[in-house]
Amino acid sequence: MDGYNAILDTMTPISLQEMKAVRLMNRVDDKYLLSRVSLAQLLERIAPSYFVQRIDGDALAPYHTLYFDTADLAMYTAHHNRKLHRQKLRVRCYRSNMTTFFEIKNKNNKGKTSKIRIPIEASLFDHCLEVPEVQEFLAKESPYPIDTLRDQLENSFRRITLVDKGMHERVTIDSEIRFANHSSALSYDLSPLVVMEVKREVGAPSTAIDLALRDMRIHPKRMSKYCIGTALTAPSAKTNRFKDKLRYIDKIVKAEPIN
Repeated sequence: MDGYNAILDTMTPISLQEMKAVRLMNRVDDKYLLSRVSLAQLLERIAPSYFVQRIDGDALAPYHTLYFDTADLAMYTAHHNRKLHRQKLRVRCYRSNMTTFFEIKNKNNKGKTSKIRIPIEASLFDHCLEVPEVQEFLAKESPYPIDTLRDQLENSFRRITLVDKGMHERVTIDSEIRFANHSSALSYDLSPLVVMEVKREVGAPSTAIDLALRDMRIHPKRMSKYCIGTALTAPSAKTNRFKDKLRYIDKIVKAEPIN
């Protein structure tokens, strides 16, 4: 994503502290899957209307995540089978400042997603299930016994974060996505794909990104990095429900060579 620096440099910066003003307490989220070429075109269109978050001057923030699941992929399968109540467990390191959290994501029967997390030392990333605070957190917040969990899927990506100048909307843009499956030892480079999520207050006015996406005929398409990464790297995983999405992603990947 270094190729986007010229566009990002034209955008007004906003700090992590200033971003906290964009609370979005009652929000709607939409995800979009697009190529890097489409992203460059999109950024050109919307640059004057958005701030770009910078941390220590850098607009590209590296993320490192490790997901956990049971040996039979119970959490992955719950998502695949459209279970209304489901959970994902992960440890995530924000490499720009090495801040690290163990996180639990819950989805309820109304389709609402919530995230709870606790901080841990970055040095404990690979051994987080051995941390007493994590063990207590899981015992309290997760139905999965800790002795049934295993590190399943590692992924990395770089994120751009934008906020519209009306402060009604936050946009995260993830690229350079790569997966490494700890169970199968298979890896997958998904770096030609860009995953963009637009989060806005319910009832907020249309923004520049709405108009640009409409003009470019880019429509919402949901994607779980954990589920797609598992489907791509776990030969035993059930993938029927994801086949259309995998084909869609494959078309984007094949249309643009991996750098």
